[in-house]
Amino acid sequence: MEPGSTLDGTSEPNNSNGTTITVTVKFGGTSIPISISPHSTIKHLKSLLLPATNVLPRGQKLIFKGKVLEDPVTLIASNLVNGSKIMLVASQGLYQGDSPVLKKAQVAPRSRKDSQSSSGNDMGKVPVKNRLERWKVTRVVALAECNLEAIPDEAWACGSSARVLDCNNNSIKDVPVEIARLTGLEKLFINANNLLDRSINWGALTTLTHLTVLSLNQNCLTTLPSSLGSLTSLKELHVSSNKLGGLPNEIGHLKKLEVLRANNNRMSTISELIGNCHSLVEVDFSSNFLSELPETFGSLSNLKALHLSNNGIKSLPSKLFKTCLQLSTLDLHNTEITIDLLRQFEGWDNFDERRRSKHQKQIDFRVGVSRDFDEGADKN
Repeated sequence: MEPGSTLDGTSEPNNSNGTTITVTVKFGGTSIPISISPHSTIKHLKSLLLPATNVLPRGQKLIFKGKVLEDPVTLIASNLVNGSKIMLVASQGLYQGDSPVLKKAQVAPRSRKDSQSSSGNDMGKVPVKNRLERWKVTRVVALAECNLEAIPDEAWACGSSARVLDCNNNSIKDVPVEIARLTGLEKLFINANNLLDRSINWGALTTLTHLTVLSLNQNCLTTLPSSLGSLTSLKELHVSSNKLGGLPNEIGHLKKLEVLRANNNRMSTISELIGNCHSLVEVDFSSNFLSELPETFGSLSNLKALHLSNNGIKSLPSKLFKTCLQLSTLDLHNTEITIDLLRQFEGWDNFDERRRSKHQKQIDFRVGVSRDFDEGADKN
């Protein structure tokens, strides 16, 4: 196991005399001041740089006066003093939790509108009646890529007949109380819009008792409310590429949830109540700020795919391989976990056999055909 991947949770010793120095780390055109004990190690300095840079410690190369600083060596032994300037060089790809790349709402091309209105009528005139009738017949309210800043009133006129509301790729800023009129709604897609926490009337949304798919990717959400737990029919929750700091404890009320995708956020912890989501088949927490998962993950007996790449993960729940007997896909690219560590887990051999059996012909997630585990864990 390489340095930095131990599980003993040790930290730098307290500095009894309280003396600290401030060093400046140059990275990406910015200067990052770090106050630290001169008796701390370079490894500890790298851990302090993680929140400020999103670069995993093993991907950090610190250079001082032309010399690469070594992890086990203390600052004072490396001749670092108050005011020292250090250069940080990051290895490509060794990042955790990149800030969300928010896709701008796309507007419908002009030629598309023209082709749908050869007589020169705007979509807001004669075609509106036609599309309302079409929505009622198909039960799909199709509003993707319509350059909208609000959901039009005629959408609510569909009432209980609507099964799908697709508002992807617009500039919508509000999910109003009127959404409660769509009492038969099963799937709601509002990806790539301008939604903020206060933009969604969750009180109205959670009255949709038939909702099975909720997709809010690529918005500006920082929290999800406790009322999310009222959507007990939900089977898929997609909240990728927001700014979420975590998931509410009430996530554990979603007993029918099968797919949970919350990658590219800012989550540092996961509620242990996620262990109550016994129907989960796929979980994607890649590109967050996670250093560990709750032990209750071992209760997810139906779990088949777990994606954790680009996190600061140092270990896994102790019973993950022993109790999650359907798990066959595990993505650990750019984490602190090594193959030597994985081999210590009970049930690892059985998992590895399932993984190789599944991927023997075409292996996903950048894994080459090999007898060795290569889904992101170092072999050193």
